[in-house]
Amino acid sequence: MNRKVTFIILMMSLTLFLSGCWSKKELTDLAIVAALGVDKTEDGKYTMTLQIINPGNVAGGMRGGGGGTQSPPVTIYSSTGDNLVEASRRASSKISRRLYYAHTNLVVVGEDFAREEGVTMLIDAIDRDHEFRITTTMVIANHSTAEDLLRTLTPVDKIPANKVLKTLEFSQKKWGQNVKTSIQDVMKGLQSSDRATVVSGFRIVGNPKHASQLENIQESEPESTLQASGIAIIKDGKLVDWSYGKTARGTVWIRDEIQGTDINIDWKEKKEVIAYQTDRQKTNVSGEVKNGQPHISIHTRVEGSIGEMEVPVDITDGKMISQMEQKVEEEIKGEIKKAIEQAQSNKTDIFGFDEVIRRSRPADWNKLEAMWGDVYFPELKVDITVEAYIRRAGLRNKSFLSSLEEE
Repeated sequence: MNRKVTFIILMMSLTLFLSGCWSKKELTDLAIVAALGVDKTEDGKYTMTLQIINPGNVAGGMRGGGGGTQSPPVTIYSSTGDNLVEASRRASSKISRRLYYAHTNLVVVGEDFAREEGVTMLIDAIDRDHEFRITTTMVIANHSTAEDLLRTLTPVDKIPANKVLKTLEFSQKKWGQNVKTSIQDVMKGLQSSDRATVVSGFRIVGNPKHASQLENIQESEPESTLQASGIAIIKDGKLVDWSYGKTARGTVWIRDEIQGTDINIDWKEKKEVIAYQTDRQKTNVSGEVKNGQPHISIHTRVEGSIGEMEVPVDITDGKMISQMEQKVEEEIKGEIKKAIEQAQSNKTDIFGFDEVIRRSRPADWNKLEAMWGDVYFPELKVDITVEAYIRRAGLRNKSFLSSLEEE
């Protein structure tokens, strides 16, 4: 009996040390921010655009209300201030709930803001906020403002921020001309000796005014949509140039961030008639210093398969395979070379060559570091080696077109 009483007293005493729900947050009191955009006004102030989720509309789809009206899945709020913190605080006068940034997955920077102001101040504000995650994805609005991009309604993905994130993810896996970069990735790049990095671009295709209207997502073929567009080259926190197409893919090759892509090669004076699909790829970068001059070697190995042939080719002949592999190697090597030339013209080491030299020759790097961006990198000698292999040809070795030609 005494043991039972002692146990009860002990349990009751332990309850005094329980903290309770002192930091509870009711969902009905929170405005969940899916995406945040930053632009700069003509008078030098900062405009913050918030894409806030409407939970009921997302869960139930586009519902008809009284009188047949419909509501979008997100609501857009904008506010202006002398700094980002002030702009965020000012937004509270328009919203009946507390802004909640813990689920913010996307930060959009307007192109003009990225060129003139740069992203460093924005990153500092985000890094100091205890709710914001530095794993959040960052994109640059290509030839657009962040506000216009965030106002665009998308038909398949109800939340536009998710549309941007998924597009970047699948584009990197299948096409290879974009990279999905987080705020943490940008921070690391800007902390390198050359203070350079890359960020993917996104743009509006169509009329920005129509993009924000409900009619845009009620059409079978939306008039306006969002599309991944290029890679932004960032130097000292500011946008200095855009890289597009094969040049952008060359950048991704060097950074070893290609997850999958398609390479079209020429055959017998016909342009881009054979499609080569990559399955596995790896790029290694090594560096050394010769007679006081840095030297970089890039080795890329790729394995893939034939996806399509618009010309009759009998690939049971080993010589045909070798010729195709050589053409793939030449194409990849050309893309890498274009990417290096663009970066050198901008004096922006977005590939991390400085880190390669520092790790391999730390003593020599101490002499090179001060003039790396202005002297050594623009004149850097780079050897490029590409090995390409065709491992599969689909379900058919001899082309269907070959049999037709024989008949």
